[in-house]
Amino acid sequence: MTNLIDALILGIVEGLTEFLPISSTGHLILAGDLIDFSHPGRDVFYVAIQTGAMLAVVWEYRARFFRVDLQLWRNLIVAFIPAAVIGLAAGSLIKSYLFRPVPVALAFIIGGLIILWVDREHETPRVQSTAQMTWLDALKVGFAQCFALIPGTSRSGATIIGGMLFGLSRRTATEFSFFLAVPTLVAAGAYDTWKHRELLALEDAGMWTVGFVVSFISAFLVIRWLIRYVATHDFRWFAWYRIAFGIAVLLTAYFGWVNWHAG
Repeated sequence: MTNLIDALILGIVEGLTEFLPISSTGHLILAGDLIDFSHPGRDVFYVAIQTGAMLAVVWEYRARFFRVDLQLWRNLIVAFIPAAVIGLAAGSLIKSYLFRPVPVALAFIIGGLIILWVDREHETPRVQSTAQMTWLDALKVGFAQCFALIPGTSRSGATIIGGMLFGLSRRTATEFSFFLAVPTLVAAGAYDTWKHRELLALEDAGMWTVGFVVSFISAFLVIRWLIRYVATHDFRWFAWYRIAFGIAVLLTAYFGWVNWHAG
């Protein structure tokens, strides 16, 4: 029962944060630390809930994904390559040193400051829809996604803010970030599942199912809400949330108010 409750909590955290510019990985690290989630199959479980969030995008944009849109798929492949190469080369090193609450908190704060700066300096966008994106636009967003390898940075935050910095409208950058999540999460999930395949256990199926379903539902609701939100709002509230959240983690770690196990 404890594992199912943990799966419910972490599934909600993943679904609510995967597509917002506030870092799902950072929130999972912190939430998992708070509830002392130390299940042996943790890495495989994270794959399950990320898959649930990813499938929410596929379902919401199924008309785009299941028709032959060569330009979209070309741009997704181009944008996916930089993070895939750097992730394979440096992924283990990053996990060894940065998958800890205090580095995550610092990344939250720095990312929030960057969002405030880019949102304030955002000029009239050059690209108004994903259909207008060139392969070079996609490549630039792909390099921006590389910063998301640092936990606490946010994959969606890096791609959305990076896209805006390179001339995409707020809505275009947000939609392309949704689309880019699919090949990125599929590849990362397949790699992690294979790497930790010895942790797969039939008795964990209930935990995976709960996390997967809850993540799918919460991510689906966030996707629909965020597209409406960016039509009339900027990202400053997300930036201030990141900064406040990061400061709170640093203060609780410094004064010992919370026992951050990996801090």
